[in-house]
Amino acid sequence: MLAVVAVNSLLIYAMYFPSLRGVKWLEYADMAFILVFVLEAIYKISTYSLAGYFRSGWNRFDFGIVLLSMPTLLVPFTDVPDTAVFIILRLFRLVRIARVLRFVPNMHHILAGLGRALKASVFVFFALGFLLFVFSVMTCHFYHDVVPEHFGDPLISLYSVFQLFTVEGWYEIPNLVAERTDKPWVIGVTRFYFGMIVLLGGVLGMSLANAVFVDEMTMDNTDELEEKVDRLGEQIAEIKEMLRDR
Repeated sequence: MLAVVAVNSLLIYAMYFPSLRGVKWLEYADMAFILVFVLEAIYKISTYSLAGYFRSGWNRFDFGIVLLSMPTLLVPFTDVPDTAVFIILRLFRLVRIARVLRFVPNMHHILAGLGRALKASVFVFFALGFLLFVFSVMTCHFYHDVVPEHFGDPLISLYSVFQLFTVEGWYEIPNLVAERTDKPWVIGVTRFYFGMIVLLGGVLGMSLANAVFVDEMTMDNTDELEEKVDRLGEQIAEIKEMLRDR
């Protein structure tokens, strides 16, 4: 089944090349893969029973993807190009690529680590979101007239400050402000202010979020190593005790 999922993913990938868009045999081949996945679900349900089938998390995942893929069967039979409804129907085919995830080795451990990392990072994400909100409003207040393309309204300002948090082009915006003012003290304050945004949000904030996230992701491996070390210590203690008794 991994080979079927892989071939279907490559087919979906190929269908988005401009020269292959709208090619009927590709559409029909895509429909055939959906029918294969439907038949697979029916076979498993008849083999394991409905309750037994849905007892597996991966089966629920597969069934959800197949269910979301079903509207794609309508696409080849419609002559209405690129309306909003049918663009959405075409996009549903992309969810089937996610089936590849179930064949990734140790995927269960990866998902468990991801869940722990998200839980542990909630406060850090909240703090970063608060900083982002405060800086976006402040920057919009002070610079909406100077650089309206970056801080013209709170939403644009939110995006621009987030861009600064990622340290992407962090020096370009202060330089743009400096070009549009002739007051040296304003230029100095602006560079200090944007430097603080990058330092607090980008260097410290993002680094802390990354450190917490990675630490929680790898905790499962660390716990396993600690258990092995503990067992090794117990075995060494038992050997010493046996040698002492002799």
